[in-house]
Amino acid sequence: MSLTAYDLTGRTAFVTGAAGGIGRASAVLLAEAGATVHCADRDADGLRGTAELIEKRGGTARTHALDVTDRAALAGAVRTCERLDVMAAIAGIMHSSPVLETRDEDLDRVLDVNFKGVLYACQEAARQMLAREVRGSIVTMASGAVDTGGPGLLCYGAAKAAVVQLTKTLAAEVGRHGIRVNAIAPGWIRTPMTERHDQRAQAHTEGMMARMAPLGRVGEPDDVAHAVLYLASDASAFTTGQILRPNGGVAMPW
Repeated sequence: MSLTAYDLTGRTAFVTGAAGGIGRASAVLLAEAGATVHCADRDADGLRGTAELIEKRGGTARTHALDVTDRAALAGAVRTCERLDVMAAIAGIMHSSPVLETRDEDLDRVLDVNFKGVLYACQEAARQMLAREVRGSIVTMASGAVDTGGPGLLCYGAAKAAVVQLTKTLAAEVGRHGIRVNAIAPGWIRTPMTERHDQRAQAHTEGMMARMAPLGRVGEPDDVAHAVLYLASDASAFTTGQILRPNGGVAMPW
């Protein structure tokens, strides 16, 4: 096998959460690898920015302004793909609250976006791949929170743990059709979602996370985007039901 295993020329990818952060970096990299990329996010302005960046670099992008919790809207967008080879379900939100202070509405919102939104994307992608007999790849976004836990992470960690279970279950169900399903569980990544309004607090958090990591730094969106490309491409042709952890070594589960 050569580097052509990473070539996505002629393929179509659908990326949720593509308006910024990991989603944008992944959409841009998949396009640079040759894929036509459908970019979805509720942030229409951010989507246009991602599409412009892809096209400036010679790629092809389509945009879909939608909320991933709207199953019908997401399904309609996925069905616009004449052929779907890659689904990268990246959209997510952050939430932190102590267990004793967690409200029903907190849990419902995080589960709606971080789990149900991923579930809907996986379902629609798998249905289309099966209907058209495409040996495709589905990539979900879990989190290092499933390995490390921590105060305030009940809602976020529970939703991401559900994503891991979804990934493994779907991989077992569709593998015989040649469809691969894998998850990525990043460590601390510097993105708009993790940035804080208090810059000193942000610097303190990033410094602490960097000290915890054997590699001595926090992650960047491109660190995760390269993992997405690996799982999307033929380079990972014999990989399914796995969790890839670009986390700087903060967690090292067996």
